[in-house]
Amino acid sequence: MEDVQTKTIDNSKIVYPILFMISFSHFLNDLIQSTIPSLYPILKGEFTLSFAQIGIITLVFQLTASILQPFVGIYTDKKPNPRSLAIGMGLSMAGLLLLASAHEYYMILISVALIGMGSSVFHPEASRVAQLASGGQKGLAQSIFQVGGNSGSAIGPLLVALIVLPLGQGYVGLFAIAAFIGIILLWRIGNWYAERLSIQKSTKHSDVVINIQLSRKKVLFSVSILLALVFSKYIYLASMTNYFTFFLIDKFHVSVQDSQLYLFMFLAAVAVGTILGGKLGDKYGRKKIIWVSILGAAPFTLCLPYLSLVWTIVFAVLIGLIIASAFSAILVYATDLMPDKIGLVAGLFFGFMFGMGGIGSAVLGAVADDTSIEYVFKICAFLPLIGIITAFLPNIQGTKKTK
Repeated sequence: MEDVQTKTIDNSKIVYPILFMISFSHFLNDLIQSTIPSLYPILKGEFTLSFAQIGIITLVFQLTASILQPFVGIYTDKKPNPRSLAIGMGLSMAGLLLLASAHEYYMILISVALIGMGSSVFHPEASRVAQLASGGQKGLAQSIFQVGGNSGSAIGPLLVALIVLPLGQGYVGLFAIAAFIGIILLWRIGNWYAERLSIQKSTKHSDVVINIQLSRKKVLFSVSILLALVFSKYIYLASMTNYFTFFLIDKFHVSVQDSQLYLFMFLAAVAVGTILGGKLGDKYGRKKIIWVSILGAAPFTLCLPYLSLVWTIVFAVLIGLIIASAFSAILVYATDLMPDKIGLVAGLFFGFMFGMGGIGSAVLGAVADDTSIEYVFKICAFLPLIGIITAFLPNIQGTKKTK
C-alpha cells in the first residue's frame, strides 16, 4: 500500500484565543443557519405557502450554502482574503434583517440565499484559520472549531421556539445581533489572519511540508472514499437528530419533554465525541480514528432498534460519542492529501455535509411516511458498515519536528 509521509515543521504553539474565537464565530454562523427550517411553521401560516414552496426555500438555501462552498474554497485557495470572514457574516446579517421584514415570497428566497452565501464564504476560510492556529495539532483545532458549529445548530431552533414562534416573524431580526457580534469577532480574527499570511510569505519554509507519493488519481480516489464515509455518518446523524424523538415516542410512549431530554443527551455526546476525535486523531493517527468512529459504531447502531428504553438511551449516547469523532479526522486527513487546497477541501466537505443532512432528512421522512419510524432506524443501522471502505485509504504518518 502506498504511503504518504508528512513532516511538520512548526515553531508556533497552538493559539487557543483564536481557536475559541473562530469556534464561537462558527457557533453564531450555524445558529443563524438553523433558524431557517425552524421558521417554516410561521412562514407557512403567514404566507399561506404550500409544501412545494417550503421545499423551494430549502432548495435555494441548500444551493447557496452547500454547492457554492467548494467554489468559494477554490477562489480563496488562490486569493486568501482575511476580510472575507466578516463579509460572510455581513451577508448573513443582511439576510436575517430582510427575512424579518419580508412581506413577499420572493423576499424570503432572497433572504435565505444571502444567509446561505454567508455560510459558504465563512466555512472555507474559517477552517483555514483553525489550521493556522493549530500549532500542528490540526485534529484538536478542527474539533474545537467544529463543536462550535454543532452547538449553534442545536441551540438555534430552541431560541426560535422561545422567541420567534410566540412573538412573530419580525423578531427574527434579533438574531442579527448575533451576526453583528460575529462581524466584530471575525474582523479581529482577520487582523491576526492577515498577519499570519504576511509571515508565511516572508519565510522560506511553510509550516507543513508534505512529500506525496500518490498519483492524482489515487488522491481523488481517497477523497471519494472520505466523502462516502461522510455520507454514511451524516445520513445516520440525520436520522437521529430529526427522528429520534419520534422513534422514542412511537416505540416507548415517552412524553415529548422526555424525548427532547434524551435527544439532548445524544447531542451532548456528539459534542464530546467531536472534541475527543480531533485530539485522538493527532495522537494515534487519523485513519485509525476514522476506522473506530465509523465502523466501530456499527455494533451499537445495529442493536439500538431492538433494545429497551434504558439501553436505547445508553447506546444512543455511545453512538454519539463514537460516530462524532470522525468528521475532524476526515477533514484533516483530506487536507493532508491536498495541503495546498485547504479552502477547497473545507468547502467540499462542509457543503457535502450540509447537503447530505438535508437530503437525508427529506428521504428518511418519506420512508417513514410509507413504512414506520422504527423501520427507518432499522435500515439506517447498517450505514456505519460503510466504514469498512476505510481499508482502501492510504496510510498517512505524521512526524513533528521543531526547527
